[in-house]
Amino acid sequence: MAEHMEILVNRIIELADLQPEKTAVAFKDTRLSYRELALRSAAMAGLLKAAGVTQGSRAAFSAVSKPEMPVIYLALQLCGAAAVFLDKNASAKNMADIYDDAEAVLLLTDKPMKELAAGRNVVSLKEFYMRAGSDAEGFSPEAVTELKVCPDAGACSEILFTTGSTGKPKGVMLSYSAVYHIFTHTAEGLGMRPEDVLLLPLPLNHSFALRVLRAELYTGGTVVLQNGFAFAKEIEENINKYSCTALSAVPASYELMKSQMQQRFSEILGKLRYMEFGAGSLSIRQRLEITKLLPDTVIYNVWGSSETGGALFCNVTGAVKRPEKAGTLGRPLPDVEIMVLDPEGNPMESDSAHPGRMALKGEMLMSGYWKAPELNRETLRDGWLLTGDMVYRDEDGDVFMLGRADDIINVGGEKVSPVEVEEAAGLYEYVQECACIGVDDPDDMLGQVPALFVAVKSGYTEAGLKSFLAARLERYKLPRLYFPVEKIPRNRMQKKDYRAVRQMYVDRDSLELMNPVMQAILGRRSIRKFREQPVPQNMLKMLIRAGIHAPSGHNMQSWKFTVLTDQTEISRLKKAAKETAALKKTGFFGWENPQAMILISNDSRNPDGCQDAACAAENIMLAAYSFGLGSVWLNPLMTLRNDEPVKTVLDELGIPRGHTVWASVALGYPVADVIAPARKTDVVKYIGRTGDM
Repeated sequence: MAEHMEILVNRIIELADLQPEKTAVAFKDTRLSYRELALRSAAMAGLLKAAGVTQGSRAAFSAVSKPEMPVIYLALQLCGAAAVFLDKNASAKNMADIYDDAEAVLLLTDKPMKELAAGRNVVSLKEFYMRAGSDAEGFSPEAVTELKVCPDAGACSEILFTTGSTGKPKGVMLSYSAVYHIFTHTAEGLGMRPEDVLLLPLPLNHSFALRVLRAELYTGGTVVLQNGFAFAKEIEENINKYSCTALSAVPASYELMKSQMQQRFSEILGKLRYMEFGAGSLSIRQRLEITKLLPDTVIYNVWGSSETGGALFCNVTGAVKRPEKAGTLGRPLPDVEIMVLDPEGNPMESDSAHPGRMALKGEMLMSGYWKAPELNRETLRDGWLLTGDMVYRDEDGDVFMLGRADDIINVGGEKVSPVEVEEAAGLYEYVQECACIGVDDPDDMLGQVPALFVAVKSGYTEAGLKSFLAARLERYKLPRLYFPVEKIPRNRMQKKDYRAVRQMYVDRDSLELMNPVMQAILGRRSIRKFREQPVPQNMLKMLIRAGIHAPSGHNMQSWKFTVLTDQTEISRLKKAAKETAALKKTGFFGWENPQAMILISNDSRNPDGCQDAACAAENIMLAAYSFGLGSVWLNPLMTLRNDEPVKTVLDELGIPRGHTVWASVALGYPVADVIAPARKTDVVKYIGRTGDM
């Protein structure tokens, strides 16, 4: 065994003696203490050995976000076998393919394998975990201590199958020594403490989640597992329930949490000692934002990969205090070496004008790719790992990323970093997110030009973004083509999927890219909070024009549009609606501070009155979006027309007594944009010919 190397399972056995009752892993209402974790792992090792797992073999398993996962992982270390992690959401076929490729001896999963189970050693993960729980009662702590292992430092501890730029799965082999250095780097780089309680809502087959899980357990802290970031309410509940002090997240989840938590974002996440972002870099806008929202929480951004673990650590909270450091990837730890290479592969001095390809060296590096000798020769040279990232270092040794080497755009001989373009565009207040790629120059003069795909907020115009960028980028760096899209495609770890973006460009003449009408339909979302800024009268007149041009049943057009801009009248109506709703015990919410309101009423005798008002309201809200306004449909008046005190207010506003107010549209300039909620896609059924659908 190499000097200064410790096997994680041995450390867990030690902690089971030092702090037996302390919670090691938690999930919902389930908690495993360090003693229970050690005992279950020992019992699971016995089951795995009986199922054919031997020293030096490989076993694949679904990396579920539950205590089962660390138990199986530690048990495989006790067996001296290599762990092969499987995405719990992978298809049965994908699992079978990785099992075969890894030449595994066991597959633990509860994914229905059906005919794929034939010829493969498949067992139920749940069943083994339950049996391990029962068998653990037969182990004494003393007996577990005797199970400590002493594998060769260079032996394969685990294989991480990842997808490279070609889409072909690559198996990253990590030795016991590499794993040790990866988790100790994370513990050191983040300043982990034994008293920390870390919330981990990331897929546990990914290198980011794995290094954090291992580091927290090695430190003796508590890991709270959660199945993803879909619901910010679950984040809040776990933080409160377990008194979490840390959170690991990806940059995209920041936007999701901010959108769902809204004004409570600082209150909820401000309880944390630190947050770590990985699997991608926070944009400069996000870094400036989050450090202001969470002034007492240290924000880290870590650059890493499956091949290296976390290698560059950036204390964002400190970096943003100096504008020239705001976008840095950070610096390597003392025992990690970094080198910048020129196109011929020779070391070079770099700066922002002369970037090069990044190479890394250290004990944390992978042993190589599984059964890929040619790729290993290309990637591993003289103890250095050659990455595909273009970087430069400043005089302080901080590393700055320009993008993947293959992504750098050659504009008439000038090199353009897509990251730089994205960072600049991301600072524009009407850009939600963006992705920049190089495409062939349409004029066939410059070779390539930047093309920018933009997920937009209310108020976006291409002319506005062009003017914004012109003041911040050199002329040759400016995007030549702009494509508004509903959202930027992302992969499983919520990184931008540039292959998908390039395919969108290839398919740009299809219906995938939005024309202005589709941009409004797909981009509009409900906005409830508005700036204290009046809505111009000419805009309101255009919105009414949009409303009266909506479809009307039998062309009756028996509707009436009442436009309110007087804040006194809006407040009076809101007060009356709130009082009446309370008396009638009906819902009243979402009515914040509209700067204008359009009440759409219709003759109660018209059987199509509701549908007519709905069509008109949708037209108005889409038109509002196109003008940069936010809007929301409020419902209370629909059922309160003839109840006091609403009745008196509506009568005084001139709404006919025989009219029902089917829709109340609140309008204004949004305080902040919100992320559109996920749309259900399993609600469509095509009958008959559907062409290429």
